[in-house]
Amino acid sequence: MSLLVVGLSHRSAPVSVLERAALSPDARTKLLHDTLAAEPAAEGAVLATCNRIELYADVDKFHAGVAELSTLLAQHSGVGLEELTPYLYVHYEDRAVHHLFSVACGLDSMVVGEGQILGQIKDALALGQELHTAGRLLNDLFQQALRVGKRAHSETGIDRAGQSLVTFGLEQMAGDTDVDTWAKGKRALVIGAGSMSSLAAATLARAGVAEIVVANRTMERAHRLVEILTEPGSTGVAARAVEMVAVGDELTRADVVVSCTGATGLVLTGEAVETALHGRTAPLHLLDLAMPRDIDAAAHRMPGVRLVDIESLAEASADAPMAADVDQVRTIVADEVAAFGAAQRAAHITPTVVALRAMAADVVAGEVARLEGRLPGLDDKQRAEITQTVRRVVDKLLHAPTVRVKQLASEPGGAGYADALRTLFDLDPGTVASVSRADLNDGDVKNRGRV
Repeated sequence: MSLLVVGLSHRSAPVSVLERAALSPDARTKLLHDTLAAEPAAEGAVLATCNRIELYADVDKFHAGVAELSTLLAQHSGVGLEELTPYLYVHYEDRAVHHLFSVACGLDSMVVGEGQILGQIKDALALGQELHTAGRLLNDLFQQALRVGKRAHSETGIDRAGQSLVTFGLEQMAGDTDVDTWAKGKRALVIGAGSMSSLAAATLARAGVAEIVVANRTMERAHRLVEILTEPGSTGVAARAVEMVAVGDELTRADVVVSCTGATGLVLTGEAVETALHGRTAPLHLLDLAMPRDIDAAAHRMPGVRLVDIESLAEASADAPMAADVDQVRTIVADEVAAFGAAQRAAHITPTVVALRAMAADVVAGEVARLEGRLPGLDDKQRAEITQTVRRVVDKLLHAPTVRVKQLASEPGGAGYADALRTLFDLDPGTVASVSRADLNDGDVKNRGRV
């Protein structure tokens, strides 16, 4: 089995395609179920963010895997395969590992170095574990990606190169003015209460806005966010929660609006924005961080409105300077990819080595039993000494070749050593497979609930 990733991102596809291809939570679940039902795939995980959709799978056939995963992405995204294909990228084996590790470090983000992707990778792994679509390979891969991402942020200055989309978006709205100066005293409307909206609310509160109004379909989550913003010792910002039906009224009073919901249609139509502009003199700043978009793109053309959305952020980030620390992160990624590959290749041969030692133990037991039949006069001490001697001889004979074959198997191109070992010692494939299944089950128990 081999690791394969098929996906599209802001680097390969225009925002208009990404917007149409966005996967709802239900679509992600169905996609994972269908991935495992597909013949070439044994494991599956979906990494879906506002600017990327990637399907990871453990496949036994490369070309069939690419065709199947591409078809599944088209079916569940709602974008036809013929239209979607030119924007898809494919990574296989070590290149797939390198891609995910780079994503985890923020090297492939719209804003280089941003750390929010780690939470999204964590969510992808959690969903795979919950649905039991992530087996040993994807559990190991995603957990290691999280560790690599954290290492990059702790050992380098990549944080200086990157920032969250929220901060970047606010900087784009503020223009040449410092964000804190620009935000001071403004009234803010935050639509949505998920992770991105919560980050936006917290960022605006720290920047010094006078009031934050949180609108969400689930009032419980809106009230919870308000509690966090107004708890003792926090920023001291005034905050309140409102129903979604009140967004139109709140829009007339707001100076800045940040929207990031999971809605499949527009949350703020062009008509709603136009209505909010009647009678106001102050400009209206809109930040749309949703994919698909929450705010009608027609707002770009309205006088008195400054709309920053994913598309304009992508254009702005293309000119952002790269930090010197990026090279250091790339070195970390390369080292970690090599280490992960070596560990996976070494793990691949372990069931064969275990099966070999089990066969040797059976041979020892059989020979000792035969000896007891021919020499019935042996006492317990003699029998134990003979048994121990035979075991030591077998262990010494097997020690050097098993240690060496593990070393060789961990090197690039070492996958064939397991097959050679099985052939040389005439090992039963069923025995090796049973060891692999037992190892996988132990791994599942160990990884269950871990993220």
